[in-house]
Amino acid sequence: MDIAPLRTSVSGAVLAAEDQGWDAARASHAGTGRPDVIVRVSNLDDVSEAVRFAAASRRPAVVRGGGHSAWSTLDDGVLIDLSALDSVEVVGDPEGGALVRIGGGARWGDVAQVLSEHGVGISSGDTASVGVGGLTLGGGIGWMVRAWGLAADQLVGAQLVTAEGEVVEVTEASHPELLWALRGGGGNFGVVTRFDFRAHDLAAVVWAELGVSGDARPILAALRDVLATAPRELTASYMDVPAMDPSAPAGATISACWAGDDEGALRAALAPLLDLDGVSEREIGVRAYPDILLDAPMPDPDQPLPGFIGGNTLVRKLDDDLIDRFASFRESTPASVIFFRSLGGAFGDVEQDATPFPARDATWFAMAGAFDIPGLVDDAERGRLEGAWAAIEERGQGVYGNFSTTTDPDFAHRMYPATTMARLAAVKATWDPRNLFARNHNVIPA
Repeated sequence: MDIAPLRTSVSGAVLAAEDQGWDAARASHAGTGRPDVIVRVSNLDDVSEAVRFAAASRRPAVVRGGGHSAWSTLDDGVLIDLSALDSVEVVGDPEGGALVRIGGGARWGDVAQVLSEHGVGISSGDTASVGVGGLTLGGGIGWMVRAWGLAADQLVGAQLVTAEGEVVEVTEASHPELLWALRGGGGNFGVVTRFDFRAHDLAAVVWAELGVSGDARPILAALRDVLATAPRELTASYMDVPAMDPSAPAGATISACWAGDDEGALRAALAPLLDLDGVSEREIGVRAYPDILLDAPMPDPDQPLPGFIGGNTLVRKLDDDLIDRFASFRESTPASVIFFRSLGGAFGDVEQDATPFPARDATWFAMAGAFDIPGLVDDAERGRLEGAWAAIEERGQGVYGNFSTTTDPDFAHRMYPATTMARLAAVKATWDPRNLFARNHNVIPA
């Protein structure tokens, strides 16, 4: 593949395997990829040139924002690195909420910091290094999901480079069906170089960290009951992890975020939990929103992460039977993790067909999985774990693609109902009929 024309037409860096800095450029939070060429764009024109080059050379266009997507670790393709397009601009306060324009390469930690200085916020992911682009295009479950909904629910416009290399401004007035698809349909429709969000007033948050010990079942049931009637300002999670990752201390914890600075309101909401045996208060206090986002260190390329046996699901009702299945999964395998995040509130206010995101009547997002460690997990154990997870997933109403590391090209059919997939396929046929943007949970053009 002759990349000389690309080097001439692009003002940013164009890197091939023989170039200095190649290994560093192809590393990401998801691992180390092996693309044909990396284009570190510096402006909008660079993105158009890179897309046109990918189309002309019949190579897939691979888009990197934050670098947490496993799709960018696959071989081949033109990797378009958006990291330089990281601007954050608060442009006004129309219609009761600040309009914020964010570059497609920005990461949530930097965005939250800038917005905090303006006294506003957007429902983002939990991790500072996660990209705005990937999280939003996949929906975006974060700490304000019950207060404000998904990140995608706050998206009011976008700037997008099409599969033809053309630039379009996407709004409800100009391209309503494309905007609908961008609110949870993934990176199937072009390269989003700017996201326009409606932000919310947010001076601070109240953050709580509770320690958990003993049987998870009564504590998860109590957490479920608390969130069933809690004000929507409260979003909470439960996580139980093994002693494997220094960034996530071993054991079970409940974390809670209150959208606002009313510590008394959060304490009142959590009081039934704090009264339980096995639950202890570690921290409750007012914090700046950026300070609650996690840091995720880059993985060591010489020590690849183990496989993961399990998955995630969106749950309409977290009943006692389902709680028992999750707790039993965790208890049966020391090297396993379970995780729950409360939904409802503003998340459930959105009509099902208003966005592609599935299961708007879900009240919990839940995940379970075991680490597939060579030498510790044999075929029989692997089969048992797969069966245990399948029994859990069949109780759910959908799958959240952003929490999946699979690169199975058919996985998108597990994420979206048939009617949603058909509508996405029609949008795909309009904007990317040759499926140039296939390195994602892919929607095949109708």
